[in-house]
Amino acid sequence: MKISPLGDRVLLKTEKEEEKTKSGLFIPETAQEKTQTAVVVAIGDDKDVIKVKVGDKVMYDKYAGTIIKIDGVEHLIVKMDDIIATVG
Repeated sequence: MKISPLGDRVLLKTEKEEEKTKSGLFIPETAQEKTQTAVVVAIGDDKDVIKVKVGDKVMYDKYAGTIIKIDGVEHLIVKMDDIIATVG
């Protein structure tokens, strides 16, 4: 399935949080903090507002966007205003 965001929206692929600590202890999913980093998969058609490009790793607001599943993989659609930084 192909999703194309409209306007100032950006499609992000969320990254999985580590399930194990460095010392080898497993962290149950209920105790894990929701990840706030993702990779840009697609951008909307408002090029004047959107400051990121496909492939950028970004940080976003914790409660931002709409979660969707594309081919069984969790993605997030957010407004450009909800993206707070680029990483690396």
